[in-house]
Amino acid sequence: MAGRLEGKVALITGGASGIGLGTVELFAQEGACVVAADLQDEKGAMLEKRFDGRIRYAHCDVTSEKDIAAAVKLAADSFGGLDILFNNAGHGGAPGNVSEVDVESWDATFALLVRGPAVGMKHAMPLMVERGGGSIINTASIAGLQAGFGPLAYSAAKCAVIHMSRCAAAELSPLKIRVNAICPGLIATSIFGASMGLPREVADQMAARVAEAGPKVQPIPKAGLPDDIARAALYLASDDSVFVTGTHIVVDGGITIGGRGSWDPTAPSPILAAMGITPEQAQQMQAALIAQRAAGG
Repeated sequence: MAGRLEGKVALITGGASGIGLGTVELFAQEGACVVAADLQDEKGAMLEKRFDGRIRYAHCDVTSEKDIAAAVKLAADSFGGLDILFNNAGHGGAPGNVSEVDVESWDATFALLVRGPAVGMKHAMPLMVERGGGSIINTASIAGLQAGFGPLAYSAAKCAVIHMSRCAAAELSPLKIRVNAICPGLIATSIFGASMGLPREVADQMAARVAEAGPKVQPIPKAGLPDDIARAALYLASDDSVFVTGTHIVVDGGITIGGRGSWDPTAPSPILAAMGITPEQAQQMQAALIAQRAAGG
């Protein structure tokens, strides 16, 4: 049985670890030939050996237009073209709040998280036109939708990615190129440790701690894993989503649904708390109301 991406060629940035690696593996399993672009050369070489000709590795800093152009060219030279671009590379960006904005760190964050995907789309577009269309997927974040899920620069950049995807979808629709974004929630990857400045090995270990904490803070009580995002990317990359463009898919275990009181029956309601009513008092009031109705009052 043919895979959902049989005959397709994909370029995935940040493809040597985390969400990118999970997507490279899934796309290859579904029949695609993949260029995995990253800065982790040792991991990239291992990927090429594992998949024996179906995956090529490109050393790529997505803040460098030259590197991006070379990765796109590798897809054309190795596999004959490009059908799918997953702009996924990134990290936690500049730390700090409004009073701590550092101009150089801010610019570096936007160069990586916003300019990188924009340049990726620029270079991928001509190859997709040659193939009669394509799919572009940009990794955004729930931090781009709501406050409190990331530092200021990261959150602003991811919000920009969401709207950039919408604008690009409008512009590229006559060329039969679809553009969408994915907004991951709490996913067990090294991005959290890396954003704290920890060495790569230590940051990778922190992913296990994220996996342990995730089920406790969101309605779906399971850890968010790279495969969860990879499957959303597969949907957007495949013909299953031919009628989908200019939107964003939130994959977050429900964490953005609302405050804990909206999904955890044991959590206090913020409205009741504001009125000075404890959970115990609320239960007593509800029981009294039920009893009154049962008595016909």
